[in-house]
Amino acid sequence: MQLLYNLFVFLSSIILRLLALFSPKIKLFVSGRKNVFDVLKESIQPTDSVFWIHCASLGEFEQGRPLIENLKRKHADYKLVLTFFSPSGYEVQKNYEFADVVVYLPLDSVANAIRFLKLVHPSVAIFVKYEFWPNMLNQLKKQKTPTLLVSGIFRKEQVFFQIYGSWMRTKLKTFSHFFVQNQDSLQLLENINFTNSTVSGDTRFDRVFDILKRDNTLDFIERFSVDSYVLVAGSTWKEDEDLLVSYILNKATSDEKIIIAPHNINAEAIQSLKQSLGDKAVLYSEREGVDLSSFQVFIIDTVGLLTKIYSTAHVAYVGGGYTKSGTHNVLEPATFGIPVVIGPNFIKFKEAQDLVALQGCTVTNSQDSVDAVLMGFREDTSSRLKSGKAAQEYIKSSLGASEKISTYIDSVLK
Repeated sequence: MQLLYNLFVFLSSIILRLLALFSPKIKLFVSGRKNVFDVLKESIQPTDSVFWIHCASLGEFEQGRPLIENLKRKHADYKLVLTFFSPSGYEVQKNYEFADVVVYLPLDSVANAIRFLKLVHPSVAIFVKYEFWPNMLNQLKKQKTPTLLVSGIFRKEQVFFQIYGSWMRTKLKTFSHFFVQNQDSLQLLENINFTNSTVSGDTRFDRVFDILKRDNTLDFIERFSVDSYVLVAGSTWKEDEDLLVSYILNKATSDEKIIIAPHNINAEAIQSLKQSLGDKAVLYSEREGVDLSSFQVFIIDTVGLLTKIYSTAHVAYVGGGYTKSGTHNVLEPATFGIPVVIGPNFIKFKEAQDLVALQGCTVTNSQDSVDAVLMGFREDTSSRLKSGKAAQEYIKSSLGASEKISTYIDSVLK
């Protein structure tokens, strides 16, 4: 099996270089890895103490972020190496201030794993949520490096829990400890004789709750909303936007303000969305010199503002639930104590399931139900406040994962 895996990695490296000629994303994936070892050699000295944290992509980074910042506060003398597998994580966070080095994780060949660990020589290696690279894990085990999985989620469909999964199960023996999000994950590990696990919860809760401590005001949003009732629709796809446009044109009241922040900032799609709303809508990119208060809909055709925008909402619609990929981040609006509205595809997301059960999140499945739910929250203040309180209480009850993990790391370093 090891030989087949190494052959797969070798062939993948060739295929990716060919695909990079035609795909900008894969080109970033390939070109970004060319100078990884040079960067590490220049940035990490043999005498440095190092934490290494690996995230597959941007979502995993957001989960690991509270732990990273906790470690940097408590261990300022340690350097922190942050690696990403995907360009969507690296390209956004390559200048992240709390990391001393941000690089792509090299492809998982034996030679790359040996070279990477020789340069980084981590005191502790931390993998966020998932990503189990066999050769890297083999080398970490050989070097007896304390290795943690944090905010882990395991599902019975994964290879570790199948009769044919013995080879990958052995890789789990690398981990000194598993910090998992729920009891089901802990039970699955115990079923295959791994007892070194703790239900610590999800570090994302610490991250989103910290958002409340910062200044979330945006002057252009204040100029747009002017103390009106505000619906914020975040991370929307076309399927969501079609429903929202119908709601706006047929059910929204004249004193209701709607902010839409699409998931994909595609110029053609943005223009199509704006045109479907006629003279009701204005774009973020058109905001200068415009009386924003005269518009009913504000379309945010940029990235990085959504979290702050949620702070202005009376209710949040979170997109993705009408697509195959599923509902996006419901925790960010929930932390502000506002009701969350989603589409029907949310089963894979524990936090969405929990919020639905607690009535902090409401599920829709059609145009009629979208209309009814949004109108209901607009017209029934008591119901809206009750749902929003349930959402925020869920966040508060789930805090502390980062500190639990950090305390464990402190014990390892002693």
